[in-house]
Amino acid sequence: MHIPASQRIILDHLKQHGAQSVKVLARHLDMTTMGIRQHLAEMQANGLVNSTVQARQTRGRPMHLWELTIKGHDQFTDGHRDESVALINVIREELGESGLERMVDLRCENLEQRYRTLLAGHDDLPTRIQILARLRTADGFMAEVRMLPNQNWLLIENHCPIRRLAETCHRYCHAELRIFQNLLADQASVTRTDYRLQGDRRCAYRIARRDQ
Repeated sequence: MHIPASQRIILDHLKQHGAQSVKVLARHLDMTTMGIRQHLAEMQANGLVNSTVQARQTRGRPMHLWELTIKGHDQFTDGHRDESVALINVIREELGESGLERMVDLRCENLEQRYRTLLAGHDDLPTRIQILARLRTADGFMAEVRMLPNQNWLLIENHCPIRRLAETCHRYCHAELRIFQNLLADQASVTRTDYRLQGDRRCAYRIARRDQ
């Protein structure tokens, strides 16, 4: 479907940052609150966003937050998903579950080797994490890095271009976590903190230095 440019900007922001209020959207996107409300009303009519109510912790009215619907999430690339899912099902039928898992492992081993090659020569852990985030973004995951207390990091993936595949075969998720763990094993431990297939809006990974 065609989405006007201003609404695409709102869509992208909600995808990256999760539920937001009208005032926050207006401030971050340099639009008026009236303009934001008009766009959100049109987007809601098209099934792209929903309004939720979050009770305030202090006195005052409940806060209305806007978030993407399933249709809104589906506006982001999930490359060749129907064909890919069909192929997964054929492999499962022909080779069995163990054969499918081996195929996924091989795919992730190749991906890990590509990342490892591009990370070569970068010994500084924060730099390696930033490069990894850029590589994941280039692969369609809308990745970003946030600093946590105690010199730890959160690698966030705001989009999953292989979501349908991961829903069909969870091995993809296990293998990709292992990629991050293997790539940073000499300097850090990596654990998953957010997981889309368990209801979170994103996948995220906590990276902790080993020398702490």
